[in-house]
Amino acid sequence: MSPDRTLLISRSFLATLGTQMFLHREDRIPQESPVLVVSNHRSFLDPILLTAALDRSIRFACHHYMGQVPVVRELVTSFGAFPLASPERRQQDFFAQATALLQNREMVGVFPEGAEPMVKFTQPTTVGKFQRGFAHLALRAPVRNLAVLPVAISSFKEQSVRSAIPLKLLSLFDPSEPLFDRAGWHPVIVYQRVNVLIGRPYWITCERQQQYRGKQAKAVVAELTEHCHGEIAQLLQTG
Repeated sequence: MSPDRTLLISRSFLATLGTQMFLHREDRIPQESPVLVVSNHRSFLDPILLTAALDRSIRFACHHYMGQVPVVRELVTSFGAFPLASPERRQQDFFAQATALLQNREMVGVFPEGAEPMVKFTQPTTVGKFQRGFAHLALRAPVRNLAVLPVAISSFKEQSVRSAIPLKLLSLFDPSEPLFDRAGWHPVIVYQRVNVLIGRPYWITCERQQQYRGKQAKAVVAELTEHCHGEIAQLLQTG
Protein backbone atom coordinates (compact mmCIF):
# COMPACT_ATOMS: atom_id res chain seq x y z
CA MET A 1 0.00 0.00 0.00
CA SER A 2 1.37 3.42 -0.93
CA PRO A 3 2.22 5.89 1.87
CA ASP A 4 -0.42 8.35 0.69
CA ARG A 5 -3.08 5.65 0.67
CA THR A 6 -2.06 4.50 4.16
CA LEU A 7 -2.46 8.04 5.47
CA LEU A 8 -5.82 8.45 3.76
CA ILE A 9 -7.15 5.17 5.17
CA SER A 10 -5.90 6.04 8.67
CA ARG A 11 -7.61 9.42 8.69
CA SER A 12 -10.80 8.03 7.16
CA PHE A 13 -10.95 5.19 9.70
CA LEU A 14 -10.59 7.58 12.65
CA ALA A 15 -13.26 9.85 11.15
CA THR A 16 -15.62 6.88 10.74
CA LEU A 17 -15.18 5.97 14.41
CA GLY A 18 -15.65 9.59 15.45
CA THR A 19 -12.23 9.70 17.13
CA GLN A 20 -11.05 13.23 17.86
CA MET A 21 -7.25 13.49 17.90
CA PHE A 22 -5.16 16.38 19.23
CA LEU A 23 -1.44 16.58 18.38
CA HIS A 24 0.99 18.36 20.71
CA ARG A 25 4.63 19.42 20.15
CA GLU A 26 4.70 18.40 16.50
CA ASP A 27 7.77 20.66 16.16
CA ARG A 28 9.76 17.82 17.76
CA ILE A 29 9.10 15.42 14.85
CA PRO A 30 12.30 15.07 12.75
CA GLN A 31 11.60 15.79 9.10
CA GLU A 32 14.79 14.79 7.29
CA SER A 33 16.11 11.85 9.32
CA PRO A 34 15.11 8.20 9.64
CA VAL A 35 12.92 7.80 12.72
CA LEU A 36 12.20 4.97 15.14
CA VAL A 37 8.89 5.75 16.86
CA VAL A 38 8.50 4.38 20.40
CA SER A 39 5.03 4.57 21.97
CA ASN A 40 2.82 3.23 24.74
CA HIS A 41 0.13 0.84 23.58
CA ARG A 42 -3.42 0.10 24.75
CA SER A 43 -5.61 -0.10 21.65
CA PHE A 44 -5.69 -1.66 18.20
CA LEU A 45 -6.15 1.94 17.02
CA ASP A 46 -2.66 3.00 18.09
CA PRO A 47 -0.83 2.33 14.77
CA ILE A 48 -3.62 4.06 12.85
CA LEU A 49 -3.65 6.97 15.28
CA LEU A 50 0.12 7.48 15.15
CA THR A 51 0.17 7.30 11.35
CA ALA A 52 -2.46 10.03 11.13
CA ALA A 53 -0.81 12.15 13.86
CA LEU A 54 2.74 12.03 12.48
CA ASP A 55 1.46 12.48 8.93
CA ARG A 56 3.74 9.73 7.61
CA SER A 57 3.37 6.08 6.81
CA ILE A 58 4.87 4.08 9.70
CA ARG A 59 6.02 0.45 9.42
CA PHE A 60 5.00 -1.09 12.74
CA ALA A 61 6.37 -4.25 14.26
CA CYS A 62 3.31 -6.17 15.46
CA HIS A 63 2.66 -9.27 17.54
CA HIS A 64 3.44 -12.70 16.12
CA TYR A 65 -0.17 -13.92 16.23
CA MET A 66 -1.26 -11.14 13.87
CA GLY A 67 0.74 -12.82 11.15
CA GLN A 68 -0.97 -16.15 11.83
CA VAL A 69 -4.67 -15.22 12.00
CA PRO A 70 -6.38 -15.14 8.58
CA VAL A 71 -7.87 -11.77 7.62
CA VAL A 72 -5.91 -10.09 10.44
CA ARG A 73 -2.68 -11.09 8.65
CA GLU A 74 -3.82 -9.62 5.35
CA LEU A 75 -5.04 -6.46 7.06
CA VAL A 76 -1.86 -5.65 9.01
CA THR A 77 0.55 -6.52 6.19
CA SER A 78 -1.40 -4.48 3.64
CA PHE A 79 -1.17 -1.56 6.06
CA GLY A 80 2.63 -1.90 6.07
CA ALA A 81 3.10 -3.64 9.42
CA PHE A 82 5.47 -6.58 9.80
CA PRO A 83 4.46 -9.32 12.27
CA LEU A 84 7.25 -10.58 14.52
CA ALA A 85 8.56 -14.09 13.95
CA SER A 86 8.19 -17.01 16.36
CA PRO A 87 10.20 -16.69 19.62
CA GLU A 88 13.22 -18.67 18.44
CA ARG A 89 13.77 -16.29 15.48
CA ARG A 90 12.05 -13.16 16.77
CA GLN A 91 15.01 -10.95 17.67
CA GLN A 92 17.04 -11.75 14.57
CA ASP A 93 14.05 -11.30 12.26
CA PHE A 94 13.04 -8.02 13.94
CA PHE A 95 16.53 -6.56 13.64
CA ALA A 96 16.83 -7.56 9.97
CA GLN A 97 13.46 -6.18 8.87
CA ALA A 98 13.59 -2.98 10.91
CA THR A 99 17.19 -2.21 9.89
CA ALA A 100 16.36 -2.58 6.20
CA LEU A 101 13.38 -0.24 6.57
CA LEU A 102 15.38 2.39 8.46
CA GLN A 103 18.17 2.24 5.88
CA ASN A 104 15.49 2.94 3.29
CA ARG A 105 14.62 6.04 5.36
CA GLU A 106 11.20 4.68 6.31
CA MET A 107 9.64 5.43 9.69
CA VAL A 108 9.50 2.34 11.90
CA GLY A 109 7.20 2.02 14.93
CA VAL A 110 7.53 -0.20 18.02
CA PHE A 111 5.50 -0.77 21.19
CA PRO A 112 8.08 -1.85 23.81
CA GLU A 113 5.44 -2.83 26.39
CA GLY A 114 4.62 -5.88 24.27
CA ALA A 115 1.23 -7.58 24.30
CA GLU A 116 0.39 -7.24 27.99
CA PRO A 117 -1.36 -3.81 27.93
CA MET A 118 -3.42 -5.01 24.97
CA VAL A 119 -4.69 -8.03 26.89
CA LYS A 120 -5.09 -6.50 30.35
CA PHE A 121 -6.97 -3.28 31.04
CA THR A 122 -4.54 -0.59 32.14
CA GLN A 123 -5.08 2.99 33.22
CA PRO A 124 -4.65 5.63 30.47
CA THR A 125 -2.04 7.49 32.54
CA THR A 126 0.28 4.54 33.17
CA VAL A 127 2.96 2.91 31.04
CA GLY A 128 4.37 -0.55 31.67
CA LYS A 129 7.94 -1.78 31.70
CA PHE A 130 9.76 -1.50 28.37
CA GLN A 131 11.50 -4.37 26.65
CA ARG A 132 14.92 -3.23 25.43
CA GLY A 133 14.97 -4.69 21.93
CA PHE A 134 14.26 -1.31 20.32
CA ALA A 135 17.29 0.25 22.05
CA HIS A 136 19.60 -2.51 20.78
CA LEU A 137 18.16 -2.01 17.29
CA ALA A 138 18.69 1.77 17.35
CA LEU A 139 22.28 1.51 18.60
CA ARG A 140 23.23 -1.41 16.36
CA ALA A 141 21.65 -0.38 13.06
CA PRO A 142 24.09 1.08 10.50
CA VAL A 143 21.87 4.13 9.95
CA ARG A 144 23.12 7.72 10.04
CA ASN A 145 21.31 10.46 11.94
CA LEU A 146 18.74 8.08 13.41
CA ALA A 147 16.24 9.69 15.77
CA VAL A 148 14.40 7.64 18.39
CA LEU A 149 11.13 9.49 18.98
CA PRO A 150 9.06 8.80 22.14
CA VAL A 151 5.35 9.43 21.63
CA ALA A 152 2.65 9.29 24.31
CA ILE A 153 -0.94 8.34 23.49
CA SER A 154 -3.09 9.89 26.20
CA SER A 155 -6.80 9.16 26.00
CA PHE A 156 -9.24 11.16 28.06
CA LYS A 157 -12.45 9.72 26.69
CA GLU A 158 -12.81 6.18 25.42
CA GLN A 159 -15.18 3.29 24.99
CA SER A 160 -14.19 -0.27 25.95
CA VAL A 161 -15.60 -3.41 24.41
CA ARG A 162 -14.68 -6.26 26.75
CA SER A 163 -15.95 -9.26 24.78
CA ALA A 164 -14.06 -8.90 21.52
CA ILE A 165 -11.94 -12.04 20.93
CA PRO A 166 -11.54 -15.04 23.27
CA LEU A 167 -7.92 -15.34 24.41
CA LYS A 168 -8.03 -19.12 24.06
CA LEU A 169 -8.76 -18.68 20.35
CA LEU A 170 -5.62 -16.57 19.91
CA SER A 171 -3.56 -19.24 21.69
CA LEU A 172 -4.34 -21.59 18.79
CA PHE A 173 -2.46 -19.26 16.47
CA ASP A 174 0.34 -18.38 18.90
CA PRO A 175 0.77 -21.03 21.62
CA SER A 176 4.11 -19.42 22.58
CA GLU A 177 2.36 -16.40 24.14
CA PRO A 178 1.57 -17.14 27.82
CA LEU A 179 -0.84 -14.20 28.00
CA PHE A 180 -3.23 -16.10 25.72
CA ASP A 181 -3.25 -19.23 27.86
CA ARG A 182 -6.08 -18.09 30.10
CA ALA A 183 -9.83 -17.69 30.20
CA GLY A 184 -11.37 -14.39 29.24
CA TRP A 185 -11.47 -12.07 26.27
CA HIS A 186 -9.09 -9.80 24.40
CA PRO A 187 -10.52 -6.31 25.02
CA VAL A 188 -10.89 -3.64 22.37
CA ILE A 189 -10.53 0.04 23.29
CA VAL A 190 -11.91 2.71 20.97
CA TYR A 191 -10.74 6.25 21.61
CA GLN A 192 -13.28 9.03 21.43
CA ARG A 193 -10.95 11.89 22.39
CA VAL A 194 -7.20 11.38 22.54
CA ASN A 195 -4.00 13.41 22.79
CA VAL A 196 -0.85 12.44 20.90
CA LEU A 197 2.11 14.07 22.65
CA ILE A 198 5.56 14.13 21.07
CA GLY A 199 8.53 13.70 23.39
CA ARG A 200 12.13 14.82 22.97
CA PRO A 201 13.93 12.74 20.34
CA TYR A 202 17.04 10.78 21.31
CA TRP A 203 19.67 11.04 18.58
CA ILE A 204 21.91 8.09 17.86
CA THR A 205 25.33 9.73 17.46
CA CYS A 206 28.62 8.08 16.47
CA GLU A 207 29.72 8.46 20.09
CA ARG A 208 26.74 6.49 21.38
CA GLN A 209 27.29 3.78 18.79
CA GLN A 210 30.92 3.48 19.91
CA GLN A 211 29.79 3.18 23.52
CA TYR A 212 27.43 0.37 22.50
CA ARG A 213 30.36 -1.61 21.14
CA GLY A 214 32.47 -1.13 24.24
CA LYS A 215 32.24 -1.69 27.96
CA GLN A 216 29.50 0.92 28.29
CA ALA A 217 27.04 -0.97 26.05
CA LYS A 218 24.71 -1.95 28.89
CA ALA A 219 24.66 1.59 30.26
CA VAL A 220 23.84 3.26 26.93
CA VAL A 221 21.04 0.74 26.25
CA ALA A 222 19.59 1.51 29.69
CA GLU A 223 19.94 5.26 29.07
CA LEU A 224 18.01 5.12 25.79
CA THR A 225 15.32 2.84 27.25
CA GLU A 226 14.88 5.05 30.32
CA HIS A 227 14.79 8.23 28.20
CA CYS A 228 11.88 6.93 26.12
CA HIS A 229 10.02 5.42 29.08
CA GLY A 230 10.53 8.58 31.17
CA GLU A 231 9.42 10.91 28.40
CA ILE A 232 6.24 8.92 27.77
CA ALA A 233 5.45 8.55 31.47
CA GLN A 234 5.88 12.28 32.05
CA LEU A 235 3.76 13.21 29.03
CA LEU A 236 0.99 10.86 30.17
CA GLN A 237 0.91 12.55 33.57
CA THR A 238 0.78 16.05 32.09
CA GLY A 239 -1.23 15.27 28.96
